[in-house]
Amino acid sequence: MALELIAWPYQDGRADFRMGRGATVLADDDQLRSQLRAEGRNVSVERVAAVDENRPEVARVIELDRRLARQVRRARARGAFPLVLAGNCNSCLGTVAGVGPDGLGVVWFDAHADFDTPEDNVSGFFDVMGLAILTGTGWQALAHTIPGFAPVAEGNVVLAGVRDLEPYQRARLEDAAIRTAPGAFGADQLEDQLDRLRTDVERVYLHLDLDALDTSVGHANEYAAVGGPRSEMLLRAISAVFERFRVEAAAVTAYDPSYDTDGRIAAAARALIAAIARGAAEQGREAAFPRR
Repeated sequence: MALELIAWPYQDGRADFRMGRGATVLADDDQLRSQLRAEGRNVSVERVAAVDENRPEVARVIELDRRLARQVRRARARGAFPLVLAGNCNSCLGTVAGVGPDGLGVVWFDAHADFDTPEDNVSGFFDVMGLAILTGTGWQALAHTIPGFAPVAEGNVVLAGVRDLEPYQRARLEDAAIRTAPGAFGADQLEDQLDRLRTDVERVYLHLDLDALDTSVGHANEYAAVGGPRSEMLLRAISAVFERFRVEAAAVTAYDPSYDTDGRIAAAARALIAAIARGAAEQGREAAFPRR
């Protein structure tokens, strides 16, 4: 299976701004692409075109998600695996719309829940509403303008690594049907949640916010938090997801190079992206040559 890296280099709908810059850095990383090609991956890179930054922030983001949905759909039509390199996590709306949400689950690694609603949010940061919108709460009229969008059931989401929460965010998550493996989760804890999810869905969207990584690995962005998994745990977790599900698309998000002063997060990102690419290639082989 060919691998299509789709750069969505935006934060708050602004091109190459903060975490948006990280998506461009990863998409242009010659070391990453050389590594993938050395492993036999057929790699292409596509970029989602920018929008007029004079438009309101939410309108910018939703239009970028519309464009991303179409790009993901085109990649899949070509038989390529879509791996989105995105600034913001609300890129999930376009990616899931592009693969089709019917019968889809979500496995989401993040230090944060991204589960705020317009009614309880106090930061004004639209990105912290991404998972809430994806599961049907808030901004639904706009979300449904993304071609192919429909909400994913809360119970079909596994959220792992989550730990940096305000009291109101923790309370909302505890009241939700989302399955969690918080903080520096153990392998058994995550695999138990994945096995439970497997009883309900066979296909998933894999979302990896790089600030899921513990700060001992490095600082992916200004929101990095202690108490998370190290790279080795996330690599095992990616394998566990591919062992149980057909992964329809994946995203690596929220990398701000200005916080990665020693390059350790970039190195971790390369390893994680390579693991996703290997998983996608293996499931492509399984589809073409199923075991008897």
